[in-house]
Amino acid sequence: MNVRVRYAPSPTGLQHIGGIRTALFNYLFARSLGGKFILRIEDTDRERFDPTALQDIYDSFSWLGIHWDEGPNQEGPHSPYFQSERQPSYEAAAHALIETGHAYECFCTADRLETMRAEQTQGKSSVVGYDRRCRDLSKEDRERLRSENPHPVVRFKTPLEGDAVFEDLLLGRVKRKNKDISPDPVLLKSDRFPTYHLANVVDDHTMEISHVLRAQEWLPSTALHILLYRAFGWETPVFCHLPMVMGKDGQKLSKRHGATSLIEFRRRGYLPEAVINYVALLGWAYDDSREFFTLDELETLFDANKLNKAPSVFDYTKLDWFNGNYIRDCDDTRLLHLITPFLEEAGIRATGEQLKQALPLIRERMKRLEEAPQLLGFLLGDPAEYPTEDLIPKKMDVAATVEVLEGVLGLLEGLSSRSDEENEERFRLLAEQLETKLGNVLMPLRVAVTGSKVSPPLFGSIKLLGEDKARVRVGVALQKLKSTLGEE
Repeated sequence: MNVRVRYAPSPTGLQHIGGIRTALFNYLFARSLGGKFILRIEDTDRERFDPTALQDIYDSFSWLGIHWDEGPNQEGPHSPYFQSERQPSYEAAAHALIETGHAYECFCTADRLETMRAEQTQGKSSVVGYDRRCRDLSKEDRERLRSENPHPVVRFKTPLEGDAVFEDLLLGRVKRKNKDISPDPVLLKSDRFPTYHLANVVDDHTMEISHVLRAQEWLPSTALHILLYRAFGWETPVFCHLPMVMGKDGQKLSKRHGATSLIEFRRRGYLPEAVINYVALLGWAYDDSREFFTLDELETLFDANKLNKAPSVFDYTKLDWFNGNYIRDCDDTRLLHLITPFLEEAGIRATGEQLKQALPLIRERMKRLEEAPQLLGFLLGDPAEYPTEDLIPKKMDVAATVEVLEGVLGLLEGLSSRSDEENEERFRLLAEQLETKLGNVLMPLRVAVTGSKVSPPLFGSIKLLGEDKARVRVGVALQKLKSTLGEE
């Protein structure tokens, strides 16, 4: 079979992680089978069309390194297909269905439809949805109503009997009774633009789409699409409804769970290779153990038979873990390039040499690039303001902490010339002298020097900062503590 798949986003909002998963699976499916991947912009909803959302589609593909294979312009770079440029084909298709008795013109006004819906809501009608008033009008009635309303909508004649049946690549045999399908949905609107259902089916047929991979939320629409294919006399593509992407609470992934749009993940400092790797595992697995894949490897190894029917849970902690691994794999040049915009946004200015020396300290600690300013800020500027109580270890008081920091001051001299192992041994001896744990000595020092309980490796940070600056900051910390004791 000549494999041809498509991703068909609507430019009405930013690309979210569920849509990116759909695009990625379609792309990998095509690449793994030597097929074609097509980008089709479903922009027939002109009222909600957003140029920013369209640009976000392009930016998302570019950032991820995913490329579509064809478009209406066969000369030079391919632009995607735009449904708004294909309007005549939809109008022709709708009228073809009228000619074969599978569709009809509906002259109902907006006021009548609103009244009808209100009556149904109040329980005065047994019909749910359109009541098919215009379905079987006489020729005379149609001509009379057309003179009053020259631009009627076109509705599909949903069969009253029988079933819509198809074989889903993942779910198996799916069957739905025709009577349970939306009664006579609109195919062509009064502005002559198609609804999603008509445009989707016409384009998939015209573009010879062989497989439709989309989220399971579209499953209720597929029965109608099957009936449309049947009405046109066209062969249906192979459908594969992908598992939903859920939050940890079992609900569909949404903003309440955290970042969901791709641009948010980019702004927080996730790398494209980490996003691709993690998203590829949302509902698919190569085997029971392997977790890391490059895009090139996924293009070869992806197999739709290894998709999982069950919903996938989006785990931000797991994504952070992937991202941290990919950050550690970055070479110095690329990592410096990646963190620089985050530092500049935070107002941190540093020379390339300063940053290069600092990279070994933060590379192992970063899960997201957005953490770079917090990790490096104390080295390149003043430490963040911190509450005095952050200096005091658990089960210690202010006086004991003062004693610790006064003892630490003596160990800072010459620290830069000693190995980390030797420094740790000296601080351990101090802890023994003070009859406390090593952590109770290092923690106040860490807060004093960095302004935070979490920081890059402490000894390396002090070496890069300089012993003199470290002593000054310990002195400031001592003043904070002594002020609470009433000392000068």
